[in-house]
Amino acid sequence: MENTYPLPTTRYPLYFAIFGNPVSHSKSPLMHNLAFKGLGYSGCYGRYRLEDGKKLRETFFTLGLKGINITVPHKEHAYNACDVLDDFAQKVGAVNTIVEREGKLYGYNTDAPGFLKAISEFDDVKTVLFLGAGGTAQSTAVILKEAGYQVTILNRSAPRLEKFAKEGFTTATFDTFTPKTYDLVVNMTSAGLEDESLPAPREILETLIPHAKACVDVIYGKETPFLRLAKALGKPTKDGSDMLLYQGIIAFEHFTAYQYDFEQIKHHMKKAFIL
Repeated sequence: MENTYPLPTTRYPLYFAIFGNPVSHSKSPLMHNLAFKGLGYSGCYGRYRLEDGKKLRETFFTLGLKGINITVPHKEHAYNACDVLDDFAQKVGAVNTIVEREGKLYGYNTDAPGFLKAISEFDDVKTVLFLGAGGTAQSTAVILKEAGYQVTILNRSAPRLEKFAKEGFTTATFDTFTPKTYDLVVNMTSAGLEDESLPAPREILETLIPHAKACVDVIYGKETPFLRLAKALGKPTKDGSDMLLYQGIIAFEHFTAYQYDFEQIKHHMKKAFIL
């Protein structure tokens, strides 16, 4: 496993990290370290490539961490690693933030509220199509539904869609999908992060995108093939930078036991996107 940042096993100062695979692209260490420094908090944040999600809990304690964020593909493993889950994380079955308190792991989901805040700038959006059915899609679909959006899930294979269907979402695979008009089309997969792949067959996307009001990709820091295609078809686009920032601020609130308010943290974290 790759440990890009040294993560000492001592408890003071407090050590935090992001677990994922891949993880070398993550901007989370810069965001959190800027906030730690700017706010005078005794913390240090690194990144750790975790190849086996089943070893998440063991790795957490071996590294002597106080808290972690979790990115693809380990959000469901993170859920299973926790001793205590907040109500929302329990509802959606996916965790992206864990904090250790007195030897127990407390799990939260900050992806969904971060995404909801990020798309609030789009006017008159009511229908949303998610491409992908992973952990991020699970949590975000629930919070969007609770906020009044109509969410449809499109995924390559059927098994991951079962949970969504049971919760009342409209679902389809690439083979069963009948294209309709959606206000927002969102790539919820890692397609395009390290390659030139699209999150769905091109012929489906070229049917969907022209009728959408905008396209969003949860991947940040690069123009993915999905976003390039959307731009070529004349649609407004948004990458995952705002979602990353907002979920990171909420995670930082958990890490620091709410010692700082949202705007204080944002003031320092947003600098990570201009450095």
